[in-house]
Amino acid sequence: MTSGFALNDTQAMLRDSLARFLSEQYDVEIRARTLAAADHQPPLWRAFAHQLGLLGAALPESVGGLGGGLVDHLVIMEVLGEHLAAEPYLSTGVVGGGLLSRTPGATAQRLLSRIVDGDAVIALAAGEPHSRHELDDLRSTVTRDGDGWRLDGRKAVVHCAPWATDLLAVARDDAGGLALLVVPVETLGVRRRDYRTLDGGRASEVVFDHVKLPAESHLGEAGALLEQVLDEATLAVCAEAGGVLSRLVADTVAYVKQRRQFGVPIASFQVLQHRLADMSVALEQATAITATAATAFRGSAAARARAVSSAKVTVARACRTVGQGAVQLHGGMGMTEELAVGHYFRRATQIELQFGSIDHHLRRIDRLSAQAA
Repeated sequence: MTSGFALNDTQAMLRDSLARFLSEQYDVEIRARTLAAADHQPPLWRAFAHQLGLLGAALPESVGGLGGGLVDHLVIMEVLGEHLAAEPYLSTGVVGGGLLSRTPGATAQRLLSRIVDGDAVIALAAGEPHSRHELDDLRSTVTRDGDGWRLDGRKAVVHCAPWATDLLAVARDDAGGLALLVVPVETLGVRRRDYRTLDGGRASEVVFDHVKLPAESHLGEAGALLEQVLDEATLAVCAEAGGVLSRLVADTVAYVKQRRQFGVPIASFQVLQHRLADMSVALEQATAITATAATAFRGSAAARARAVSSAKVTVARACRTVGQGAVQLHGGMGMTEELAVGHYFRRATQIELQFGSIDHHLRRIDRLSAQAA
């Protein structure tokens, strides 16, 4: 697919090398087989680190990265979406890398170096059963415990936690602010209930029960930084959606050209041509608004938030338009395990809700607009 982002030579090479690697070594059948056995380790993570040098693309040079930025993340996510690679790049590279690279101290630097080497997988433990993507409603707590800290609380839908080596937990401190803490998954008092997600990935419900942590585990305040990184992650799934939806459109166009009814390809039916046009327009809108929203990170926090939420609303609607259209034009076989379109549809459905539904982001835009008035 053609990226909606203006790329430099390094970013273009990164995109092409990742696309070539996945085209040669990864397809829907291999994906289903490897994910079924990947309860504890993502299938391609080591190859991403050692064969492609991918994991440090947007991380600082001081930890062995290439010193890239947000566009590098978006390019990678777009290619991962096109090939439906369920690797924890979003949770580790975009979220974990985004938080840790802006956090001073040796603990963050060591963890970043481990990410670049492929030795660490990060999962963000922020959302809670009642919070519904609202950071103001988090109830997990972190309190002083001698020279260290004690963490208590429950986290819901922690993506990639079954694969993680370390959790980045967000909890409320004694002052009422949000603190960011590094929690190795083997720490006493950390309990998980692991499960598979709709798209074949992994997630967990996580309980912190009197978890004792050393002083260096506390990385500092998370508030404004966390909101910025979550905006970056939201835009990253929008970029991933561009890859997912482009594959759905391409596969559907190819199918209606070869599927015949009444002696002619069904692509010749005008009503189906209209449906395909709607799908193509939705894809182009999603790609364009994602690229536009990326430029908003140069402005104010409010402008960034409005742009990202606007992009997520448009992309979520495109996921529904394109995903449902692809399945319906394929007929019943569109939801079978043997056909790629069903797997892509499930990922598109999950992207629609990830980091907030359409209603959540419309409320956010309304709130930001009211504050600006």
